Amino acid sequence: MCQHQPPCPSADSADREAALPVAHHPEQGWSLLCNGVLLFEDTGELLPNGQIIAPHRPVQIVTAA
Repeated sequence: MCQHQPPCPSADSADREAALPVAHHPEQGWSLLCNGVLLFEDTGELLPNGQIIAPHRPVQIVTAA
């Protein structure tokens, strides 16, 4: 699917989010990556095979001063 050189990571690789966007709709909160992954602004993903990846935002740790 990807025509970039070097090719972007595939949808089943661990670094799939590093693929380049082919459609970006920030007003709707999603981007389509060239590997077929639908990436949502809450960091959730929908893979081309229909698998759902739950949002995985890093947890901010607040310490008392």
